[in-house]
Amino acid sequence: MATLKTNTLTGTSTAGSIAVTGEGNSTTTNLQQGLTKCWCKFNGEDSTPSFSDSFNMASITDEGTGDYTINISNDMANDDYSCTHHGINRTFLENADQVLVGSVRIVGRNQAGNATDINEAGVQICGDLA
Repeated sequence: MATLKTNTLTGTSTAGSIAVTGEGNSTTTNLQQGLTKCWCKFNGEDSTPSFSDSFNMASITDEGTGDYTINISNDMANDDYSCTHHGINRTFLENADQVLVGSVRIVGRNQAGNATDINEAGVQICGDLA
């Protein structure tokens, strides 16, 4: 087996488009479309929430109990991206209807439906970067 080492991959017909043959060798996937564009993990119970780890995320704005705006470093192309999130400590997360090119707002709720701080939260965003 050969080993390919490179710092940059560039498509031949379109610089930002690289096709990868999928499982079964019958379909292709666009490499850039399949990448997670930004993600983070944070503890919302901290008095000032901050990322314990992240990629392409700038900061967290604490909007109140269980309510956080996650600010993206390099904006998305539009607000049609996919956002997946999770919370631990029996918290349900919901989008607070604010998915913008530069941020996404999430709210943690307990089983009774009341806003609650999130012990451990994670957010992943897939879509096109600007």
